[in-house]
Amino acid sequence: MNPVTLTGGTVVSSLDPVELLAGNVAVEDGRVASIGAAPPGTATRDCSGCLVIPGNVCAHHHLYSSLARGMPYRLDPPRNFVETLRRLWWRLDRALDDEAVWASAVVGGAVAILNGTTTVIDHHASPNAVDGSLDLIASVQTDLGVRSVLCYEVSDRDGPDRADAGLEENRRFLKSEWPLSRGMVGAHASFTLSEETLATCVDLAQSQGVGIHVHVAEDEADQRDAQIRFGKRVVERLAAAGALDERALLAHCVHVDEREREAIRSAGAWVVHNATSNMNNSVGHAPVRSFDRLAVGTDGVGGDMFAESKTAFWRAREIDPSIAPSWILARMADSARVAAQAFGEPLLGRIEPGAPADLVVLAYDTPTPLSAENLAGHWAFGLGARHVRDVMVGGEWSVLDRTLARVDAAELTARCREAATRLWERLDHVAEHPFVPAGSS
Repeated sequence: MNPVTLTGGTVVSSLDPVELLAGNVAVEDGRVASIGAAPPGTATRDCSGCLVIPGNVCAHHHLYSSLARGMPYRLDPPRNFVETLRRLWWRLDRALDDEAVWASAVVGGAVAILNGTTTVIDHHASPNAVDGSLDLIASVQTDLGVRSVLCYEVSDRDGPDRADAGLEENRRFLKSEWPLSRGMVGAHASFTLSEETLATCVDLAQSQGVGIHVHVAEDEADQRDAQIRFGKRVVERLAAAGALDERALLAHCVHVDEREREAIRSAGAWVVHNATSNMNNSVGHAPVRSFDRLAVGTDGVGGDMFAESKTAFWRAREIDPSIAPSWILARMADSARVAAQAFGEPLLGRIEPGAPADLVVLAYDTPTPLSAENLAGHWAFGLGARHVRDVMVGGEWSVLDRTLARVDAAELTARCREAATRLWERLDHVAEHPFVPAGSS
C-alpha cells in the first residue's frame, strides 16, 4: 500500500454528528494518517471541488440475486410473499452452482463499489453449492476491493442435510482469514428453522463471539408460523433461544408488536430496514421510529446506498412527516457501525487519523452552499451514485475515474453474462419449492 494524499477536497469526517473539514487526507498503511497539510514526497490525487465521504455500507444484501436482472419467469405470478419465495428466490438459489455463485458475487460487488458502497453485509444461500461458497464470495470481493461481512443462510426448508451443511459452512468460514472479510452466523427466518437448528445456530454464534444475521417478521407468515408451531411470536422465540444480543442483525422487522420492539431495544440488537425490497414484496412498512439501532440495506435490490437511503427516508416521511433529512445520515452512520463492530474497527465509517481508509470521492459541484448544517438536505435531494468518481477501500483504490481499478471489467462482464445464461437455462428445470410455512396455503 503506497502512501497517497487526497488533496483539495471538502472532507466529511463524520455523518453522525456531521463534521466537515477543509484539508488534505493522507493515507498510509491502509489507514488515514492525517488530515491537514499534504505530507511531502507522497503521491497525490487531486480532489479539488469534490466531497470526500466515508464509504457507504449495505447492512443487508443478497449478492446471489445479482444475476436475476432480466431473468425470465414462466410460472403463474406469485400472489403473496411466500409464493414469491417458493416460485422465484427458492428456485434461483437451488439453481446456483459454484460458477453462478462466483458470477453473482462479481456483479453484485462491482455494482456496490461503483456506487460508493465499500462494505457489503451479505446473507448467502446456494443449497446445491454450499461448501466453500463463502470463501468464493470473499475472494471475489477482495479482488474487487470490497469489504464484506458474510454468512451462509441456514434453513430447514431443504432438509436436515442441507441445514447441517449450512451450519458447517458458517463454522468453517468463521475460522478463515481474509483481510477484507469477516463472518457472522446466518439463519433464514423463524418459519424455516426448527428448534434444534435455531439452537445450533445460536450456540455457534456464541462460541465464536459473533452475531446471528436473520430475517425477522418480514411478512405476517413468519408470525403465523411461530405462533402455530411454538406458541410464541418471532422475536419472543429468538429471545428464548438466546439469539438476541448487541451483535444480532435482524433484517426487516416489519410485523413486530410493541413487546417485540422493546425486546429488541433491550437486547441492543441491530435492525436493518430494507425499504425498496419491502415495497417490491408488498409486505408492509417497518416501524422505523421504534428502533434505537437502525441500519439500512437493499435486501438484494442492487448496491446503491445513496438510492436506498433516500427511498427509506421518503417512505418514512410518508408515514411520519416529522422525520427530517438528518435521519438519513444517522441511518448510514448506524450501517457503518454494524460493519465497524464486525471488523473490530471502531473508527470504520469515519475519516480521521487511525481510521481504516474506506473513502468515496464525489464529484459534486453543487450550485448551492454546502455546510455541516445542510449536508443532510444535499444527501436527500442532490447527492447520488452518479457523483461517485473514486473509491478507496483499505487504503487502496477500488475505483478510479468511475472505472474498476483492480480488475478487468470487460473480461469479467463477458464471463458473468455467460454464467447468467447457463443459470437461467438451469432455472427452467427447477420446480416451485414445496416448503410451506404453518398457517400458509
